[in-house]
Amino acid sequence: MAAENFTPTDAVGTEALSHDEVVDVLNDLLENTRDGEYGFRTCAEQVETANAKQLFASRADGCRQAGEELIQLVRAYGGEPASGGTAAGAMHRGWVQIKGTVGADSELSILESCERGEDTAVARYRKALKQNLPADVRAVVQRQADGAQRNHDQIRDLRNAARKSD
Repeated sequence: MAAENFTPTDAVGTEALSHDEVVDVLNDLLENTRDGEYGFRTCAEQVETANAKQLFASRADGCRQAGEELIQLVRAYGGEPASGGTAAGAMHRGWVQIKGTVGADSELSILESCERGEDTAVARYRKALKQNLPADVRAVVQRQADGAQRNHDQIRDLRNAARKSD
């Protein structure tokens, strides 16, 4: 599925969000990027192949950079950046680690877990883009949403290739 570009007319409601509401949306996405960073790093630790390790490490770094960009926007809108990821993200990472510890992991199962995490990330960006965000924030969120969709699609394609090789 291709990333969808939302326009301000797709936004819920017609009133612009207050600065506090913009900060709330950005902090939700900041938690999302941290979940992605930590999740990709966890996956990199669990896989065996150098290509997969490099892919996951690269995606973790991309999430970290996206988070830094969101922190700047949160501060620009007078807010305090969220301090961590989500509880659901921590549970997901824990599950990946448990599978690795008990030997139940394979590159396929790690890719499947990673894809589920990316499904969540894409959904959170879509939810944010339905808000009536200021143009500067919308541009950043749209660009990051497109990146999350690309991550998802690449992980999905790798998962599909792994299924065929099993």
